[in-house]
Amino acid sequence: MHIIDQRTFGILIVLLLAILVVVKRVATGSILERPNPGLLLWLVNMFNLFFLLVANPLAAILLILGRMDGIDPTSLEIASAWLLTVVEMGGLIIYLTGFLLMGWALISLGGKYQLGGSDPRSTDTLIASGPYAFVRHPMYTAALCIAFGLACLIQSLACLGAFIVYVVLILLLIPVEEESLLRAYDGQYVAYQEKVRKLVPLFF
Repeated sequence: MHIIDQRTFGILIVLLLAILVVVKRVATGSILERPNPGLLLWLVNMFNLFFLLVANPLAAILLILGRMDGIDPTSLEIASAWLLTVVEMGGLIIYLTGFLLMGWALISLGGKYQLGGSDPRSTDTLIASGPYAFVRHPMYTAALCIAFGLACLIQSLACLGAFIVYVVLILLLIPVEEESLLRAYDGQYVAYQEKVRKLVPLFF
């Protein structure tokens, strides 16, 4: 038995996505941006948009309609009640953490927000407060939490595969992004790198 009714979970996804869109609009002044030139930057940003604005809403619709198991051929059947509870409870915590972290990061960046891989503008300053005091790339951490949490909640191998692709793309993008940050902030960013972990906080 699921810890949360599938229809209720579908509605929760819709609400979380709607709140995130509002937070992004209010905090950064925009909703969607044009992807940056360059294949890697384009791939990461397109994958991110696809997962948040297509995959999550689609999962929500299928859950609300009660059609998730019938549509997804990679859906796993977990027979053990306690194991299903552990997987779903862990997934729910990780999923919610992802949305909270994403919103916190957007609020912390405010008008300094840009798509991943963008060079800092001359007017930008290095943000090292809020979630950026714990990880250097909290928005990527948040996106991975959302992807992995959803995979656990709907027990989908396809969704888990998307999470793995996400990890690879983000790990390829981070060095490119940090190179531009080093050019812009030099010693200040080196000190920040030495003090703050890349994606997962030290206490984890």
